[in-house]
Order: sequence, then C-alpha cells, then structure tokens
Amino acid sequence: MLKYTIFVLIFFVSTVYTASRDEIALKINEILNSLPSSTHAAILVFNPLTQDTVFSLNHTESMIPASNTKLFTTATALAELGGNFVLKTSILTDDADLSDGVINGNLYIKGYGNSLFTTSDLEECVNKLKRKGIRKITGKIIGDDTYFDDVYTRDDWIRDEVANVKLPPISALVLDRNREVVYKKYRRRTRRYLVSVKNPPLNAAQQLKEILIRSGIDVNSSAISGVTPGDATELNSCGIVLRDLLKEINKHSDNFLAECLFKTIGAETSRKQGNAFYSTQAILSFIKDNGIFSEGSSIVDGSGISRFDQITVGALTGVLEKMYFDLAHFDDFYNSLSIAGVDGTLGHRMIGTPADNNFHGKTGTLNGVSSLSGYLTTAKGDDLIISIIFEFDDRGARFYHNIQDDIITLLAGWK
Repeated sequence: MLKYTIFVLIFFVSTVYTASRDEIALKINEILNSLPSSTHAAILVFNPLTQDTVFSLNHTESMIPASNTKLFTTATALAELGGNFVLKTSILTDDADLSDGVINGNLYIKGYGNSLFTTSDLEECVNKLKRKGIRKITGKIIGDDTYFDDVYTRDDWIRDEVANVKLPPISALVLDRNREVVYKKYRRRTRRYLVSVKNPPLNAAQQLKEILIRSGIDVNSSAISGVTPGDATELNSCGIVLRDLLKEINKHSDNFLAECLFKTIGAETSRKQGNAFYSTQAILSFIKDNGIFSEGSSIVDGSGISRFDQITVGALTGVLEKMYFDLAHFDDFYNSLSIAGVDGTLGHRMIGTPADNNFHGKTGTLNGVSSLSGYLTTAKGDDLIISIIFEFDDRGARFYHNIQDDIITLLAGWK
C-alpha cells in the first residue's frame, strides 16, 4: 500500500510539473509570436538541479553570439588561472646592485596583460623607485610587450558595425587603454580627442622616461621598445586581481579588456605567447574537457565583436551550467555578471519586475543581433539557466531587448 501511495504521489507531482511547464512554454510562444517573420530565434531554458529543459527552440543551431562570447572567455580564465590570478605591469632592471642609488644598465617596463594600468599607476611605480633611493639611470628605458604577439588589430573586428568604435591596440603592455589625448583646432576652437597610440611598448617607455625626469631621477639615454632579459630583477609592479577584472568585462561588456584577457589566457596556457591561436585553443579545450555541447560552435575572439563567432544557445547554457556547479569559481563568475535593474548593461532593464535584482546575465549586441544569457531564480525558488539569441533585419535592438525581458520576467514569476 505504501509503495502504491508513493507511486501515486510521484505521478501526481510529475503530472502537475509537466502541466505547469507546458503552460509556461505556451506563454513564451505567445511572446515570440510578436517577432517579425524574418527573425531567427534560439532559446534554451534549463533547470540545472533537476536537469529539466523548460523550453527549447533551435538550441543546436549556430548563431552569432555577440558579447555572449565573453562568457566563454571569462569562464575559461577562471578555470585556468583562478580568481586570485594577478595581471600585472612590472618595472625591472638588469643591474643587480642598486646600493649606490644608480641603475647602471637599462630600466624595463614589461606588461603581463594588465589592461587597466594607468598613468597614475606608472607615477606610483616611479615613486617606489625614488623610495628605494634610485636617483640615476645610465641605460635605456625599454618597453616590453612580448608577453603577447604584436598583432594589435584584426580585420574581422567591427566590420560595418556602427554600434561600436574601433578598439585601441591589444597589447600586453597597456597604458591608459593605449589611448592618448590630442588637441586639434577647428574654426578657432580647440577640441580634445582621444586617439589610439601606434606603438604601445614605445609609448609606455616614453611616458615612463618623462615621469622619471619630472620626478628628479636623472635619465641619460633614450626610450625604446625591446625585450626584457630573463635574469632581470623586478623592482616593483602594479596589478589587478582577475576576479575584479571580470566584473569590468562582463558587467560593462568591455571589448578592449576582454580581448586583452583573451590573449592572457593564450599566454598562460601555452607558456609561449599570447596570441589568437593559443587563446582559441584554450577555450576550445575548456569546452571539450567539460563536456559542453560544442557542435556548431566556433570562437575566434574574446569579446564577440567578430561576426565569425558562431555559438549555439545549447553551448551557452552548457558553460553556464558548468560554472553553476563549479564551487571554486562560481561566486567570482556570478558576481561578474550584470544584475537586472541594478548595474552594468542590465541596469536599466526589467526594473520593478520579478526579475529586478534577480536575473544575473550577459548581454550582447551587434547589428542585427541581440543575445542574453544568465541565471534566474523563479518565484518558487528554482534556479534556471536562460540563453536567448535573436538575429534580425526588422525592428531595432530595443524591440528585441523587450522580448527578452518579457520572457525572463515571465519565468521569474513562475510558481
């Protein structure tokens, strides 16, 4: 009798859940009915704890993910490097004896993927040299960005993308995002512009030399770009912890920071150099090693700017599921995502709905593409993983944002 009662109970709960799931699927389809007929849509809604698929549409079809690509970049970085990994910029010398206050040799500034290094940071590095008693440098000031390759730009980035601006050079040694201020006169007015530097390591070396001289340290030679010897001594450094960098990348969808991190992954995993090949191989290995659905996925950059990126919502859901069960790294990953109605690219969306301060996700936008993937807790307390991509040639991006928001709001209120 007891076994019969348990069977009936399980059957009843299963029947109620199935009916509830069918009802939510019906409501999602009603929302999707407002899409123009030319729009291509892919959606996957998945419960990671019960392993139930709540809703699925074209989940194995390859589509342009836009900035949802950053989910793979940041997840791979956490898995390979760990949240405590420090991306740094170092000041080094080939002089082993500094007791006389003179660097009888060269001073090197070498970048290790610290994409947020600023002039203020550089000034602090010089102040540290002064506190060590350094008063003179007899050799050259050398900028070194060989931790990455010297392919600073790519032809497949932002081609015909009016919604984005061209990225500054992607290099291992970064100063002020590799941009500088120039002033131009226009009809009796002087205007201020930010332009990309042409040679990042040389620019950093020149700026370091100027700051050294201003601070009273005697510099007898020129500033150039070059390679730091392997036995050089590190005098000081300035860095950012990976978990803090991820918040800048995912919450604000920062393409420049994502591309620099992309090459850092390649440098660290290959132990050779940061370049697109090693970086792509690292991400593909992460996908394969974790059993993430990979068919139809092709990742060629770290930010999602390239329209050659092709990813399925099945793969996006897979990487979110992998991180959901990764106890060591989930908090860092989850906290890097934008929060609906609170911050980042979702700060102005779903305000006042059940998804407000609930949905944590990553947006993506290119011409004719809108994507959104992340985590949601329903009114019943169930955790859901959601991935949505629209490719369209009719209506604007805001229209598709609203469709995404309606679906997520519906799921947030699901009991």
